[in-house]
Amino acid sequence: MFSDHADAAAVDHVDGAGVLYVPFSDGFDAGFDGDITDYMLSLKAVGPRTLDSVLARLRDADTPVTQLVYTQVVSWAADVARAHGVPAVLYWIQQAAVLAAYFHLSRGTDSLDQAVAAAASNPWADTRVRGLPPMRVRDLPSSFTTAGDDHHPYAFMLPDMREVLDVLGREDTPTVLANTFHAMEPDAVVTLSQSGIHVVPIGPVLSFLDASTASASNNNNNNNNLFKMDGKGYLEWLDAQAAGSVVYISFGSSSTMSKRQITEVARGMAESGRQFLWVLIKDNRSEVDGDELKLCAGGGMVVGVVRPGKGAVAPGVGCFVTHCGWNSTLESVACGAPVVGVPQWTDQGTNAWLVERQLGTGVRAAVISDKDGVLEAGELRRCISFVTSDVVRAMAELWKGKARGAAAVGGSSERNLRAFVAGEVALAGN
Repeated sequence: MFSDHADAAAVDHVDGAGVLYVPFSDGFDAGFDGDITDYMLSLKAVGPRTLDSVLARLRDADTPVTQLVYTQVVSWAADVARAHGVPAVLYWIQQAAVLAAYFHLSRGTDSLDQAVAAAASNPWADTRVRGLPPMRVRDLPSSFTTAGDDHHPYAFMLPDMREVLDVLGREDTPTVLANTFHAMEPDAVVTLSQSGIHVVPIGPVLSFLDASTASASNNNNNNNNLFKMDGKGYLEWLDAQAAGSVVYISFGSSSTMSKRQITEVARGMAESGRQFLWVLIKDNRSEVDGDELKLCAGGGMVVGVVRPGKGAVAPGVGCFVTHCGWNSTLESVACGAPVVGVPQWTDQGTNAWLVERQLGTGVRAAVISDKDGVLEAGELRRCISFVTSDVVRAMAELWKGKARGAAAVGGSSERNLRAFVAGEVALAGN
């Protein structure tokens, strides 16, 4: 995205929509390949200093920053903004219920921290987060049950979330922009509001819901994808399939799959006899020698990366087999695609809980935990059969209308975002 020009001002980048991008350093300008904990430590040490320089440079150029929006992994950005007299607001990019769970865990509300610690080894144990519907331990963010394991790849998450909550606690009127919509998470919005955090739902934030971006997305100058896209052959194939006939399979852009998991998915799809579009990233393909994929040859297509908004949104897609990352979950809801959830870590279990227990638009697949949590072929077939039933399809279509209605002009999320930009505190409901 950025050039290597020595002049700091020259590295700024403007995309086809006129958005200005300005870099700041994370301490690894030459690239990074190591432990995520080391990366986060460097980001916290170097990031504030270089972001401070960015704000100062823009101020001196008579283009001062007037509002800073940050996400949870860079909560220190709020302190940098405060030092410059710039208001800052958290943009929460996960489910609002996840923020509520983190809040009540960190505060020990109703002894939630003690209850989770006592039941950490039992994923089926019942638990309650104040203001939210009943949950099981497995439905909570995975960092809740890995606390104290310093070697866990996501050991940094719980301390980072405590920092986020501390930052919010220093605000007179903490406000959070949330990538959700009110009708989908009213309980989470209410419990956070009662705890002093004003949540403003502005989602689902999905570019394909905005018709005005259609032409811009075809402009090479506006291509902000982090991964090289595959060719268009899969799009033509997908468009040629009957409505609702294709199983779309994607476990995210960063999740790795074991060789056995790839074999089980391939076998399950071959035995199902269904057409499919399977996104298998390059790192995963290196784990197999090709024989696994031959199991399902002829039944569909295997690609490396799918263009955003071109997977679950396609009319041919009948269901979505997903890791239940929040972006994928929102995409499935906004597209009316029933979900087979295969959560792995972080917030994904909570997202699967929302889809299965609250929305009724999918099912969480059962995995064999003593075999590395692999989804086996028979269970995959069972889940696909269930979510493609008329009942689940009808619920998915219902929530599709609600999601798109919230994001449309005049919808609750669109009104919330306009009110925030205007400096108002109004909160639109349904």
